[in-house]
Amino acid sequence: MDNDSARRLRWELFVLSFTALFLELTVIRWVPSVVHLVAYYANLMLLSSFLGLGLGALAVHARWRAFRWFPAILGGNILVLLLCQGATAGFNSAAESRFYASEGTWLNPALLLLVFAVNALLFVPLGQRMGELFNALPRLTAYTWDLMGSLCGTLGFGLFSLGLFSPVLGLAVVMALFLSISAFRRWLVIVPVFALILALLQVTGEKAAVWSPYYHITLSPIENPRLNVSDPPPDLRTMRDPPVYVVNVNNFGYHMDGALDPARYTPGTFLAEHVRRLADQYRLPYQFGAGRERILVLGAGGGSDVQAALAAGARHVDAVEIDPVVVQLSQRFSAGAPYADPRVAIQVDDARSFVRRARPRSYDLVVFGYLDSQALFSSMSNVRLDGYIYTVESIRTSFGLLNEQGLLSLSFATPNTWLAAKLYRMVAEATGRTPTLYQSRLGGIVLCVPKDPRLKLPPVFTHFKQVALADLAAIDPPTDDWPFLYLQRKTIPADYLFAIGGMLLVSILATGALGGGSVVRGHRHFFFLGLGFLLLETKSISDCTLYFGATWLVTLIVVAGVLLMVLGANLLAVRVKLFSFRMYLPLLAALVLLFLVPREQVLGLPLGLRLLWALLVVPLPIFFAGLIFSVKFRETTSPSAAFGANLIGAMCGGFCEYLGMAIGNHWLSVIVLGAYLGSMLTLRSKTQGEPT
Repeated sequence: MDNDSARRLRWELFVLSFTALFLELTVIRWVPSVVHLVAYYANLMLLSSFLGLGLGALAVHARWRAFRWFPAILGGNILVLLLCQGATAGFNSAAESRFYASEGTWLNPALLLLVFAVNALLFVPLGQRMGELFNALPRLTAYTWDLMGSLCGTLGFGLFSLGLFSPVLGLAVVMALFLSISAFRRWLVIVPVFALILALLQVTGEKAAVWSPYYHITLSPIENPRLNVSDPPPDLRTMRDPPVYVVNVNNFGYHMDGALDPARYTPGTFLAEHVRRLADQYRLPYQFGAGRERILVLGAGGGSDVQAALAAGARHVDAVEIDPVVVQLSQRFSAGAPYADPRVAIQVDDARSFVRRARPRSYDLVVFGYLDSQALFSSMSNVRLDGYIYTVESIRTSFGLLNEQGLLSLSFATPNTWLAAKLYRMVAEATGRTPTLYQSRLGGIVLCVPKDPRLKLPPVFTHFKQVALADLAAIDPPTDDWPFLYLQRKTIPADYLFAIGGMLLVSILATGALGGGSVVRGHRHFFFLGLGFLLLETKSISDCTLYFGATWLVTLIVVAGVLLMVLGANLLAVRVKLFSFRMYLPLLAALVLLFLVPREQVLGLPLGLRLLWALLVVPLPIFFAGLIFSVKFRETTSPSAAFGANLIGAMCGGFCEYLGMAIGNHWLSVIVLGAYLGSMLTLRSKTQGEPT
């Protein structure tokens, strides 16, 4: 192969890896806004992408070539998703609570399996062509260019997602990249197909929608929920009877943007009554004791809690909201203008991260508003965005921010009796106090805990009434190791098991149909390396999210750091002449170290030491595992098969992450350790069975 040909193949592999990462992250962001159910299973979209790439790599020697059919497959994928757009929001189970979820039917898991299958199919053409390039180039050279493409794709999507994201633009980038590595003579066929796909997305998309780093967001007047608006009235802040807007995320209600002052509305009208009832809930914590001057609002959202604090005479309010676009929309659409008041300090941050940095005994009132619960914080985890906020440790730290006359308040819209009891148990265990639970006859609860146990709270406030709870001993409160508020107990719900089982069956059948079963068995050590790697990566993201916050930036930095570690290990592997089983010793030692050091000890370290731990210790196993992979990958006689087996293993590692629902995140380290031991043992068995 001459230099020009080698250079062209390296560039093509880089573009393919970039495209695969960028497309994967684009569909993960977009699909939950079309099929709401996927918001709770976003990590399965990631795993189906791995499956498609792995199946494609295993199909390198098949007679058919899928790469030329990528435009048609992309169009079919989008058409299926748009046809599923009116499907039910999700399915409830007795073990888990989901907002806006319908009763379970056979259609729900079938829909999830369909989305999983068509997404996997979308990545088969890319995986098959990547496998061909792995076979055509020197092993480590190919792997280096693959890693560089993945790293640039991750960083490129992070920048794109920050302020420019839209599915139309995202897929347009993917299409342009695909055209750059396609033969020019085929553009006459490809370009019209791509143009038709973009036109379909443009026509079916919501014109007034905006995209935040976390959500697809629309606003509609409360009287007309079908009408999405893009601009408020020019005199919004001064007009009589100003509109109240429902802020929808992924097409479901999230919070309100509007004035909470009933005096601004004509008595007896719908808006006046609605605002009065809504205001009562936010006013409730200010009825207990005087001098609530310094307020902390966690999950400020549209600013309703902030408006209540200002109306009660607060002199300073720290309003913490993770989503910057939610704040920007409130500044435009809220007639109450809470964020325009000079007494309010807006903190765009993860609530847990802010609480950790705040000064103890500095607030008169800490308010937990309605935080997020309609999406996962990362496509590489099954923990929701508010997972590390609703834990015993988080509530305990927040309670420590109160002065001696302070009060902690937690509001929640819960349809489940067991979820209210779980919140009660969590707050009681964290504060060492008996909470007062108010329940509204209109729905929703408010938990109040005064720092001074002598403070007596009234039994009734407007439509809120104190209620007592019993039989709390059997309830598992959420903790930093088990951050699953919305699970009734430590278990994997049946609907997850059904979905995962169905996806595994699809994966096994597809692998068998391609003749890949024997290939995976022949490369079991690569399979186990993939399983351990993805499970280790997801656990690292979960740990660093606890240490630094559940923001999109933390996830982006961790993923980029992991790819850099693997890239560094691959560059070192060039200098390592022969494989040795002693390479497993530092890997296993690093895993044991991470298992033995409790996360709460790391969490208690100063910021600088936490950063050193996250940058130097957490990635160590990934570096050593990457070194083992690269050295053995250089020696393999079938790079595409090893690559495919590794990706299939990564998909299975992602499924193993669900075990955290039953055993907690800490014990996932044991499964990671078992995966790498499995890699070592199968490799030793294979080595001993080979002739000298």
